[in-house]
Amino acid sequence: MSDQFLFYFKQGLFHVLDWSAYDHILFLVALVVVFTLKDWKKTLWLITFFTIGHTLTLALAAYDLIYVKENIVEFAIVVTIFITSLSNLIFQKKNAGSLNLNIVFALVFGLIHGLGFSSYFKILVGREAGKVLPLISFASGVEVSQAILVIVLLGLSFIGLNIFRISKRDWVTIISAIILGITIPILYSRKFW
Repeated sequence: MSDQFLFYFKQGLFHVLDWSAYDHILFLVALVVVFTLKDWKKTLWLITFFTIGHTLTLALAAYDLIYVKENIVEFAIVVTIFITSLSNLIFQKKNAGSLNLNIVFALVFGLIHGLGFSSYFKILVGREAGKVLPLISFASGVEVSQAILVIVLLGLSFIGLNIFRISKRDWVTIISAIILGITIPILYSRKFW
């Protein structure tokens, strides 16, 4: 494995697994909380669609095809977490474990989350002759880190639902409500107007 691939792979890996990037983790928790361990294939599709959206905006930014002010992006990222958590509560019975709405969230909101890292990524690859390998390497790191996080989340879900006998409805409600409680003050603090 080349040093360049490894460097960008690690950047992608720690982009998600870094606790200071909690917004990425909160979004993934909100996205995956409606699924159980038996839905592991669905969750892999979700994170792959998220990575595709994320990588697309990184590519557009790296090639100077898109730019959005950082304060707007930071606010929009929190909005994605809020909407995903709120939809878990509103559509819980109707779409519990459904892939349709969550794939849309993963792809579209992945575009927004990618914008959040685009300025830094552009600085990183600005000195590279080719940008494709860094993009693929970074996306691979993001995908692996999200898979790790999803495995942990599904494991916690299994423990909550099967060992502690929490109903799925209560599990989704509690986790989604906690995420909403965290995001509301952040929305206020990140408002850009």
